[in-house]
This record gives sequence, structure tokens and C-alpha cells, in this order.
Amino acid sequence: MKFIAEINIMPQKALLDPQGKAVSANLKNIGLEACGNVRIGKHITMEVNANSAVEAENLVKDACEKLLINPVMEAFEINLINPPS
Repeated sequence: MKFIAEINIMPQKALLDPQGKAVSANLKNIGLEACGNVRIGKHITMEVNANSAVEAENLVKDACEKLLINPVMEAFEINLINPPS
């Protein structure tokens, strides 16, 4: 079966996000004071061929832990979709 994995990678909550801080500061400069506390991350989509959703999720988790993230600085969430054939 084919699955689509949507992966959101964000900086660890305990770490400073300099890019997010810069955007937050500039929102105020352009009159958007109501917006703030920006955190900037990455969104990745990946196709996975697997026999089950559990297998697909485990494969994506391995890809994240071994290649896509720096576990010291980043955390990830996976959303798995089984599109109709």
C-alpha cells in the first residue's frame, strides 16, 4: 500500500528560535501587534510503500531520527494519510 507522510519538524520548545524571534519582532514593525510568538520549522511530505500503517509510520520515524532531524535541536510529528487507490 502507498501512504503519504506529512512531517512537521520544529525547534525544541526549550530552545531559542532566532528566525521566529526575528519574524515576531518585525510583525510589530508592520502593524501586526496582535501576532507574535512565532516558531519556524519545516514541513516535509514523503511517499511510503508499506504493508500497513504501523509499518509506514515506523519507516518514516526511522527516516526522521536517522536523517531528517537533529534530535538535540528539533522535534517532529508525523501525520500518515492512506490515499485512495
